[in-house]
Amino acid sequence: MVNICVTTKKAIADKPLRPVLTDRLPAGKEGGMGKAQREKGKRGERELAKKLQEYGYDCRRGQQYCGADGSADVIGLPGIHIECKRVERLNLQEAVEQSVRDAEAVKLPFAEEILPAVFHRRDRAEWLVTMPLEEWIKLYREWEAGQKIEG
Repeated sequence: MVNICVTTKKAIADKPLRPVLTDRLPAGKEGGMGKAQREKGKRGERELAKKLQEYGYDCRRGQQYCGADGSADVIGLPGIHIECKRVERLNLQEAVEQSVRDAEAVKLPFAEEILPAVFHRRDRAEWLVTMPLEEWIKLYREWEAGQKIEG
């Protein structure tokens, strides 16, 4: 997430004021969320990591700070960029767009492909995974190729 601040000092040499991009939000203002929402998000990330551990994956919360650096919320699934959302009302389109942006930001030349995915759940509901169709097709084709080799 990028915070846009406008300088309030008089412009030097009569240059107009311009936005200054920063990668940090003021303390306590992470994405406009209150402390309770941030804590729920952290609990959701820990819960998801534990759930993935139950399936045998060595997952844990990522090391992001305020979501500013684009790192995954939960790490440990190779090739998958996890955006974790633990909310009652979720704008899925925005969440998927965030995951796609963040996954593309961490791609390195000659590195394995990183597929964006949003893992989400509401209270008293199961975990769901949402990803762009093109990315899901890549996973399905890999699975399908494995079936042909085994068969």
